[in-house]
Amino acid sequence: QVHPVESGGGSVPAGGSLTLSCAASGEISGRYCIGWFRQSPGKERERVASITSTAFFELAESVEGRFKVFTDNDKTTGYLRMNNLNPEDTARYYCAADWNYREGGVGACRYTDWGQGTQVTVSS
Repeated sequence: QVHPVESGGGSVPAGGSLTLSCAASGEISGRYCIGWFRQSPGKERERVASITSTAFFELAESVEGRFKVFTDNDKTTGYLRMNNLNPEDTARYYCAADWNYREGGVGACRYTDWGQGTQVTVSS
């Protein structure tokens, strides 16, 4: 199993932007799903974005229009571009991967490899 490693978190004022990165030990290639999740104290873990190697992607309604999910040209790293952040976005963000994805939309992804997370704090 290859565990993703997240980076790019930090503190930002409301309205600011951050870009989170999700790197795997090996190249992110072939067939895969990358999912971004977030969790804050007292709240249920929420999936905020997913992208597949077949170019399917999905954003949660709560972040649609503000966040973008993509991979780099070499597909070595996944990214979550977070724009117009608000305090409700404060959470620890996790990247997860499904290396056995074959077909279908993001609903077919089964995330088995999880990173340690990176904290995002948005001040008012």
